[in-house]
Amino acid sequence: MKPEGIRLIAQNKKAYHDYRIEETLEAGIALTGTEVKSLRAGRVNLRDSYAAVENGELFLIGVHISPYEQGNIFNHDPLRKRKLLVHARELRRLYGKVRLAGYTLVPTKMYFKNGLAKVELGLAKGKTTYDKRQTLAKKEAEREMERVFRRGERD
Repeated sequence: MKPEGIRLIAQNKKAYHDYRIEETLEAGIALTGTEVKSLRAGRVNLRDSYAAVENGELFLIGVHISPYEQGNIFNHDPLRKRKLLVHARELRRLYGKVRLAGYTLVPTKMYFKNGLAKVELGLAKGKTTYDKRQTLAKKEAEREMERVFRRGERD
């Protein structure tokens, strides 16, 4: 069940496949008017995107927000860097983990919360190919058990 006032725009399922997400945090996004309209239409792609700290500020890089059809000259660059809004204390903590512990900040979800665009960032470590295979095998085994269980109930 989703909490009141939250409307999911996009989800990055590939992030859970490629990374081990250790913790998540919510950040606001600084957007232009036509970007918000494109988000409301659900025209966003989070794949292959990440967040990085530059000059003491957090930016979302590689997120593709399609240009708004009725936007004419006011349209935006679909792949521009977007500033993320987080508390300074949280930014320093994240910067320390990314810099020293080898973590990456990966957007996992984008949603509207009470009318404001938000992104959920995951503090992630990359999975090896072995880890990915192990995760897929585990999911397949769970699906197979579920199939057998359902078949057994009908008999």
